Amino acid sequence: MVIGGEIEREEERMTKTVTMAAATAGHAEGGTALNAFDNALLVAGIGNINLIKVSSILPPEVPVTDLPKIKPGALIPTAYAAITSETPGETVAAAVGYALPDDPSKNGVIMEFHGVATRVEAERQITLMLEEAFRVRGEVIRERAVFAVEHTVERIGCALAAVTLLADEDLV
Repeated sequence: MVIGGEIEREEERMTKTVTMAAATAGHAEGGTALNAFDNALLVAGIGNINLIKVSSILPPEVPVTDLPKIKPGALIPTAYAAITSETPGETVAAAVGYALPDDPSKNGVIMEFHGVATRVEAERQITLMLEEAFRVRGEVIRERAVFAVEHTVERIGCALAAVTLLADEDLV
């Protein structure tokens, strides 16, 4: 069955095993809001992949590493925050953060923030969100990190922060 075979191969691609996560951030100007977003993605090192927006759970026992080289065009589950602005002089910020529990067999949490704010404020908001997420879950934070960036708009600017969820097959 050709159709069944196609479906099976597609399911394999969409259900790959996440073996690592990597956080990144970038900011840039562009001629349009979409170009500013694209340029911020390029600065962050994730401009030539396809982001699939996901909610904010880091699978158990998945290490967070530096951003590796990812195959161009790869479909990558990503928790991200981005903001664009066309108001010259306005400062915008985006941040992501993750926290891991004491028990490595339990999932971690990723939080995202974007707004008219400074990097420091974005980092503060992420820290508060991570603390609340773990308090509600009744877990203790073993490890946490925040990645944030701010951008003061010249014409059209974007700030972006992301956590990519990667499989070995996604890497160059």
